[in-house]
Amino acid sequence: MTTLIINIKELLQIRETAIAKVSGAEMAILPTIKNAFLVIKDNLITDFGSMENLPAIHVDKKIDATGKMVLPSWCDSHTHIVYAGNREQEFVDRINGMTYEEIANRGGGILNSAKKLNESTEAEIYDQSKTRLEEVMRLGTGAVEIKSGYGLTIEGELKMLRVIQRLAQNYPITIKATFLGAHAFPLEYATNHEGYIDLIINEMLPEIAKYKLADFIDAFCETGYFTVDETQQIMEAGIKFGLKPKIHVNQFNSIGGIQAGVKYNALSVDHLEVMKTEDIEALKNTETMTVALPSCSYFLSIPYTPAREMITAGLPLALATDYNPGSTPSGNMNFVVATACIKMKMTPEEAINAATINGAYAMGISETHGSITVGKKANLIITKPIPSYYQLPYAFGSNLIDTVLIEGEIFA
Repeated sequence: MTTLIINIKELLQIRETAIAKVSGAEMAILPTIKNAFLVIKDNLITDFGSMENLPAIHVDKKIDATGKMVLPSWCDSHTHIVYAGNREQEFVDRINGMTYEEIANRGGGILNSAKKLNESTEAEIYDQSKTRLEEVMRLGTGAVEIKSGYGLTIEGELKMLRVIQRLAQNYPITIKATFLGAHAFPLEYATNHEGYIDLIINEMLPEIAKYKLADFIDAFCETGYFTVDETQQIMEAGIKFGLKPKIHVNQFNSIGGIQAGVKYNALSVDHLEVMKTEDIEALKNTETMTVALPSCSYFLSIPYTPAREMITAGLPLALATDYNPGSTPSGNMNFVVATACIKMKMTPEEAINAATINGAYAMGISETHGSITVGKKANLIITKPIPSYYQLPYAFGSNLIDTVLIEGEIFA
């Protein structure tokens, strides 16, 4: 089927030649065409340009986008959408003065989510998770990475990864799966870290590889969670099973995790709320994407990733939601883009680049997603009539999306 979108007020993120990512000063450049058209054949972009150059073609469907912007759908490279229940009581506990670490130390946090997940059936987890997935798709997300990490047992982790696999099979959105068994130490392994790491490496990983349940391996490299040495062991093991590393790092402390990620050629290092000069230097001239999670900072009232410092140093930066029950119970990438502009002083151009092409890179899908390029997936956001794309972060509390297309089909 051929679909033609006409009279587009401005077509954003056009890339005549496919690029993998943008870095440093390049992030401030967002190529666009005003008064544009876009042609979709089945699920791919096949042509675009100025309306004055619109070719005479037969189409099956025509969409008039007068007054509206069209841009690639958001690429959310860091989420924990698959979980059971919620942690709203912990939200109130933080309001009453408890810290994230204090809640975790009393058995809350990740361990609380693990308890709920292991008490839930796979069908219950799937039903809860598909509701969240459908919501983020309606909000303009066209590709998403989903992590395990709330099982912390062999069956719990496999159960989560099977749910992720089932979501990928049942929905048109592109989904990448990450094995995050190293999210926290279960209570029974609190004083036996070697025993749990052995369980991850010698029992969980072989099963995950056998059933091809994951694309990436992750670890929470942080004080009180996994040390740099433990994280390196897990990354090494994952690589042997064909999983590319992506790691949680520098959320509360800088302990050398970024350097470890670079050493093992991690696809991305995520969080980065606390960044030292040596961390930024370690990332220069590497293939590792930095990923900021501003809605996590907003929800926990912790520092924001120092985007200006990192971009000035020439680094690339992606934006993602960190959608999870404890520190970011929202998958709204529109809010993430706005918050990056408001709190991290990113320009709208930088934020859109970070949430599209760089987000795609952080998921290993920049060849097919993240820009308006012939041959890429027709995953698109059509806005409501707005004066300019600056309105997207400016009107941060408004839903400015009119239509979402996933694989060339209208989803919402």
